[in-house]
Amino acid sequence: MRKTVAFGFVGTVLDFAGRGQRRWEKWRPTIGLCQQPDLLIDRLELLHDARSRSLFERLRQDIAQVSPETEVRGVEIDLRDPWDFEEVYATLHDFAAGYPFAPEAEDYLIHITTGTHVAQICWFLLAEAHYLPARLVQTSPPRKRDGDEGAGSHTLIDLDLSRYDRIASRFAVEHERTVSFLKSGIATRNPRFNRMIEQIEQVAVRSKAPILLCGPTGAGKSFLARRIFELKKSRQRLAGRFVELNCATLRGDGAMSALFGHARGAFTGAQHERAGLLKSADGGLLFLDEIGELGLDEQAMLLKAIEEKRFFPLGSDREVASDFQLIAGTVRDLRQWVAEGRFREDLYARINLWTFTLPGLAERREDIEPNLEFELERFARENGQRVRFTSEARQAWLAFATSGEARWPGNFRELSASVTRMATLAEVGRIGLAGVEEELARLRHDWQEARRDGPLDDLLGAPAEQLDLFDRLQLEQVVAVARQCTSLSEAGRRLFGVSRQQKASSNDADRLRKYLARFGLEWATLKQEG
Repeated sequence: MRKTVAFGFVGTVLDFAGRGQRRWEKWRPTIGLCQQPDLLIDRLELLHDARSRSLFERLRQDIAQVSPETEVRGVEIDLRDPWDFEEVYATLHDFAAGYPFAPEAEDYLIHITTGTHVAQICWFLLAEAHYLPARLVQTSPPRKRDGDEGAGSHTLIDLDLSRYDRIASRFAVEHERTVSFLKSGIATRNPRFNRMIEQIEQVAVRSKAPILLCGPTGAGKSFLARRIFELKKSRQRLAGRFVELNCATLRGDGAMSALFGHARGAFTGAQHERAGLLKSADGGLLFLDEIGELGLDEQAMLLKAIEEKRFFPLGSDREVASDFQLIAGTVRDLRQWVAEGRFREDLYARINLWTFTLPGLAERREDIEPNLEFELERFARENGQRVRFTSEARQAWLAFATSGEARWPGNFRELSASVTRMATLAEVGRIGLAGVEEELARLRHDWQEARRDGPLDDLLGAPAEQLDLFDRLQLEQVVAVARQCTSLSEAGRRLFGVSRQQKASSNDADRLRKYLARFGLEWATLKQEG
């Protein structure tokens, strides 16, 4: 059987009960621990300083009388101030680091009834961090009115909180509330999205590392970033503001100034000093949407600010400090942009620790119905007017919205606009079938116009919708890259940058020419249309 080993301090107050026979009339925690009828202590390691040597010897002799099976060892420590947290923690940490634990043969307990409150906290922290593979044990004096004997009682405390049903239940409830909060209270039915939100909840609460949110426009990146901020704020993880910026709106000196601030006279028109958004986010959260649109110089400065928490404002020789958490958003394939030299590899590596891709509305059609209710509630809050569908109208709108005909290129932002239009035009607070049919006609028209104006339609001389989705998406990317290049060879090198290295001789231009020919396209036509 495994032996039970207990650690504890010699209690200079509670364990001291005089030297005479009357000491047995008082309850002493260390003695009581060794008198428990259902807890046999095989070995007791008692920590004490030089001033408590005589008290330790008396305890050792008394334990030999009440529990001769218990081996008592003294561990003399040099503790000048038992109320100094740093000193106590370091002393106990060193003790734990040098102790020959054998968990396969011994079960360990930490007696927390003796010692200062500082010592109890340090024992707890070391056990929680698994520096000591031990449970906590607390002894209590006898209650005479209940007929307790002189040994008192003891309680074992397991730091694995999952073992406690009521605590685990509370954690589960709080977890569900937090996940629901991040989803804006919408009971999503999409398994992938549910799992992603659960992971985001864990990261938001436990980490200050950057988060990268990917996904199409309108998928909810900005809204989710704000919810993450509100969650962290409620858990006291952040003290500062939520600062948001769409990097696609930044150009030239304005980009540097908006992000990092500027000194007076840094550029024409800079008549006053400016703090910049990174400084404004000090202690809070900075959300940079469309981070891929930043220039390479701004990317380099941002990396320094993330890693060092310091940066130079534009035109200034004095560094500014700002400790912020970054959430970045993008619709771009940043990995591809790194390969093309349009995004810094070191910055991408820094923000790619926690990357989450938000699915578009077309990938979460099962969530359209709960989002419909959410949008109606939001309209009511913002306009002070509650609007409802007739049953027939609701059924008609949902049938279209969840069908394959509905494209939702604007994702949840477009769904919100659709509901807002119907609610605004509703008569006497009811959206009827006529209102739904009018809205569906508007959506069909808008989407048809978008298809007609698509980047491939003019090139192909026919609607790109006639192509398989796989071919259409691939061709769109090929055309986009090719139009950025000055020659067919340059485009071929960029498009076949990996596979070309595996060939003894490669003709990238010819590979690209043959690919375009599959769709009746030529390089000259492509560049002319671009």
